[in-house]
Amino acid sequence: MNGILNIFKPKGLSSHDIVREVRKILGIRKVGHTGTLDPNASGVLPICIGKATRISEYLLNSYKVYVGELTLGYKTDTQDEDGIVLKQSNKIVTESEIIKAFDCFKGEIYQLPPMYSALKHKGKKLYELAREGIEVEREKRKVHIYDISILNIIDNNKILFRVRCSRGTYIRTLCDDIGQLLGTYGYMSYLIREEVYPFNIKESVSLDSIYDKYNDKKIEDILIPMDKGLKDFKHLNFPSFFWKKLSNGEKLELKQDDIPKGIELDEFLRIYCDNTFIGVGKVINRNEKYILKMDKVLL
Repeated sequence: MNGILNIFKPKGLSSHDIVREVRKILGIRKVGHTGTLDPNASGVLPICIGKATRISEYLLNSYKVYVGELTLGYKTDTQDEDGIVLKQSNKIVTESEIIKAFDCFKGEIYQLPPMYSALKHKGKKLYELAREGIEVEREKRKVHIYDISILNIIDNNKILFRVRCSRGTYIRTLCDDIGQLLGTYGYMSYLIREEVYPFNIKESVSLDSIYDKYNDKKIEDILIPMDKGLKDFKHLNFPSFFWKKLSNGEKLELKQDDIPKGIELDEFLRIYCDNTFIGVGKVINRNEKYILKMDKVLL
């Protein structure tokens, strides 16, 4: 069994909880996620099964779409609703100030990773240190906010918004930073992940659905083929006489005419032979020769 499950993770379960449940349902050890989703958030969590665990590294860089709620006036130690309130402000901000502040967070920004995160410091997760009352120095990290839009403003202190962002973006920290820019405080009071491209919440399935499909021997109905998970990769399709070389992971020398326009050197590609997905490879230039080099054979 090889493929990807687009799972709807409910609030209260960790990403590792979901992996454990899928292993239990399917009776398979080779199960992994493509990047954690906070336990206090719900939404899309792609889970790789069997050989698909080998493509999880490619999926990590997919953009994400979230709907979140920012509550102004309070700062918590976890930057979300589950934390302890550290500071409070009665400052009133206007709708125009809120709109202007949100606009400041479009494009490339730098975030200081929160202490309550799964990042590691000397082999120990930051949230483990935070629970011990230890705070360590962290470096700011560059992330990209492709788009952010306000969906609703309630009483000028609760803002519902949608954000499309790069890997490594902390929505909790985004809420905290917006609060600071507004001269008050802010925390994330709600979060749902709508998309981990190309996996959308509309096509996601519950753990109960997976259980039912597996028992009915219809798991293939919801198991997404590996190459569909790499939808944003360009592709090359070779004739059948290249099957042996490609399936063995051998390098192929190409003529420049064999490389379609738009394909760049050293970018990851979906590789097919006679319309059958072989794996992931890239075109490289070695000594003025164009070579197809397989990165992973996934047959």
